[in-house]
Amino acid sequence: MVRLGRWRLVFVGLLATVIFFCGYHMTRAAKPKAPGQPKAGPGGTADYKHAKVRKTSAGKGGEKVWIFEPADPAPAKAPVIIFLHGWGTWGPVVYRQWSTHIVRRGNIVIHPKYQVNHATLPSKMTANVIAGIKFALAELKKKGRVQPDETKVAVVGHSLGGVLAANIAAMAKKEGLPQPLAVMCLQPGDPKHSRFGKNLSKIDLEIKTILRDYSAIPKGTLMLVTVADSDPVVSDDTAKLIWKGIQHLPKKDRDYITFRSDLRGKPKLKAHHSVPAAPTKNSLIDFTKAGTDALDYYGTWKLLDGLTDAAFYGKNRKHALGNTPEQRYMGKWSDGTPVKELKVLKK
Repeated sequence: MVRLGRWRLVFVGLLATVIFFCGYHMTRAAKPKAPGQPKAGPGGTADYKHAKVRKTSAGKGGEKVWIFEPADPAPAKAPVIIFLHGWGTWGPVVYRQWSTHIVRRGNIVIHPKYQVNHATLPSKMTANVIAGIKFALAELKKKGRVQPDETKVAVVGHSLGGVLAANIAAMAKKEGLPQPLAVMCLQPGDPKHSRFGKNLSKIDLEIKTILRDYSAIPKGTLMLVTVADSDPVVSDDTAKLIWKGIQHLPKKDRDYITFRSDLRGKPKLKAHHSVPAAPTKNSLIDFTKAGTDALDYYGTWKLLDGLTDAAFYGKNRKHALGNTPEQRYMGKWSDGTPVKELKVLKK
């Protein structure tokens, strides 16, 4: 009887262990999947008009620029999206998947380097961006290239590039550049308002040379300023400064948006500083976010697509502006639960 009792205890123990592990694996398997790229609408694949992207470069040093043109088939002419990288990420690889999406929709992407290295001072950066854009436009006007449609230009920037994007919009007319019709400043940050500003004393002394007078951005420009709720790199101070500087633009033409983290499924959707980046797993730069996810498709990609569609063609405005359901929508987890919506500041 004693032996039988012991075997019962062993059996019960084994059964409990099996139930625990089965439950554990079922729980893991039950995690909902994040939404993939949609087919229709801004951020989706339905508007891909071109199968390939042609990549070239022009200029040298901080004035170097990469150019991405739609190909297969190559259009005679295309709108221009100026894409400004974040501090220290001067190669286009970190943003390549987003750039490819933009180009396949029928746009030219101009990606200025603007930094020779980490020692490049902020006072040089805006001028480098301007020089790079001019190099690129001159190259594109040569025979055999997709001609730039200078009546349809937009500028998007991430981190420090977000500040420079606002600068270009404010300085375009003075510098003889095509005036951007749409501007998107993503997690804008400068050395003074970043977590690392205390360690950048020399750059910190030049901070006043970065921020411009944004009242020079003409009315009629469509503009988004975004921040992320789990950004460990920059605070929202710079975004607020830019936002304060564009209060002259009509309320209907501008929005301040917060990306919100949603960690309930797989992959976790964490709204950190690298939301606009989509590096491959082999990227040399660790942005803690390899590949694309819903924060791209329903976030940055959708917003820029909607903003440029509205500015260039008068359509899809509700996907980018106005605190609409379409603007806030971030897709659904595989169990049907909506991903946390974008938060749009009420004006």
